[in-house]
Amino acid sequence: MKKTSSWLVFIFMIVFWLFRVATTYCTKMEKDFVGFKSFNLTVEVIILFITILCIILFYKRNIIGAILYLISYGYYFGEYLLTTGIPTFINSSESNMVTFQNSFVAIIGLVLAIFACLDIVLDKINSKNYRDKKTDWFFKNEQYDRKLDDRADKNQYRNY
Repeated sequence: MKKTSSWLVFIFMIVFWLFRVATTYCTKMEKDFVGFKSFNLTVEVIILFITILCIILFYKRNIIGAILYLISYGYYFGEYLLTTGIPTFINSSESNMVTFQNSFVAIIGLVLAIFACLDIVLDKINSKNYRDKKTDWFFKNEQYDRKLDDRADKNQYRNY
């Protein structure tokens, strides 16, 4: 993880995971966590454990971790947005603040998963097409290629 954007995505993944742990705990204890609630408590706990694995794999720059993170968050938060969030935005007569807050958290979760996946994919592409500007002017330049002339190697080495 050489770039600042990779570290930022990594830190946001951890902070979002801690937020979801606090939300799940408050939902389980039936306390109010500023209006945030878990959508499905059983699936939330499973995804929290999957997220730990995904964060470790993201730190090691493994693309499988980012894809698993995108799939799990896409399943969990995408389902909530399609079943509850978007219909609430369309029919604003039945809207309440808790639904808007949870929809906003779902959008943040989806965007974070997309950024994590894109970060690793772009990092893999850049590492394959690596360019070093300090040395490419010499090694990639035809002007500095060594030309063989008639004096190149006139030594006649003989092995008897």
